Amino acid sequence: MTTITIQIIEGLERGQILEELPTPVSIGREDDNSVRLNDERVSRFHAKIQADGGHVILTDLDSTNGTRVNGHPVQMRVLQYGDQLTIGRCLLIYGSQEQIADAHNKRQRSGNTLSSTHAKDHTIGQTGYLESNFDSQTGLEEDLFPAGPPELPASLPTIQKAQVSEVFAYMHEQIRKMIHESREDRDQKPPSD
Repeated sequence: MTTITIQIIEGLERGQILEELPTPVSIGREDDNSVRLNDERVSRFHAKIQADGGHVILTDLDSTNGTRVNGHPVQMRVLQYGDQLTIGRCLLIYGSQEQIADAHNKRQRSGNTLSSTHAKDHTIGQTGYLESNFDSQTGLEEDLFPAGPPELPASLPTIQKAQVSEVFAYMHEQIRKMIHESREDRDQKPPSD
């Protein structure tokens, strides 16, 4: 059985570290959930985290206010250590400090690091709240895929459906950024015949 760790960073339950939660994990306002969040913006049964094929998948359960991963709305997402889950006014981080540090170190050793245009500095400030680089020009809070593009699936059980969904979300995000950052060259002269 796969177990997971969730750290609650913001919300009434702030400071809680829920270790070795057996999957599946349900998140919501009701007492019957594995992770109960006392917030009126959280649906009774808001999201589910389950293990499939060696991966951990977050699924929004058609919640009223949606679920965000790294600042972006998602319906289904393969989680990576360090992903930030926003549910209502609550901010949760997937993985323990050790798991997040190990994953970061593995990416650095393998050369799968992010370019300076994608890397974001995140810290927990003196207030205890998450502080991140917010680009006020583009309006982008976080990269949807901070660890790089998702893996391509070989077949289509549940995990691979989630992975295909991520590939399309990644492509959509990159195209959106390109469109947002592009500008017309008004000084350019039209081509001559």
